[in-house]
Amino acid sequence: MLLYAQPLTRIVRLTVDDVIQDGEAGLLRLGEPASPFPEPAASLLRDYVAGRDHMNTATNQASSWLFPGRRAGQPFRPDHLSALLNEIGVLVAAARGAAIHQQRLEMPAPVVADALGYHDKTTTRLLKETGGTWSRYAAGDHGRSPPGWVPRGTGDS
Repeated sequence: MLLYAQPLTRIVRLTVDDVIQDGEAGLLRLGEPASPFPEPAASLLRDYVAGRDHMNTATNQASSWLFPGRRAGQPFRPDHLSALLNEIGVLVAAARGAAIHQQRLEMPAPVVADALGYHDKTTTRLLKETGGTWSRYAAGDHGRSPPGWVPRGTGDS
């Protein structure tokens, strides 16, 4: 949640298959392609997967949920995860808001919108409110020039 500003409703739907070890790199599949998960968080996540809670009950032994719930076949409830995080001092709403704010300052609004599942106009508005520097970013293929475009200073003008 803190690294990628994902809502708890999405985090509890992750499975152990969404945690990928690619050589020495840790990846988390939040979408395609999977996102890098830096150290030391990657080690903590791998350790968590190896010793998940609620795996000793007969109903959950084969559960693939990253955060298995107490009910068979169900993930952990987002409100319970929020309460646990609040108990250890992670205020979910404030932490996620700060993570989103940081992403908007570091990346173009359409990229943030795509990653978080927001409408790009919403993130563009929020970016302008925070004074971000990506307000003139145009989404699309920036690897090629438009037809007929000639760069200045080439002597062809």
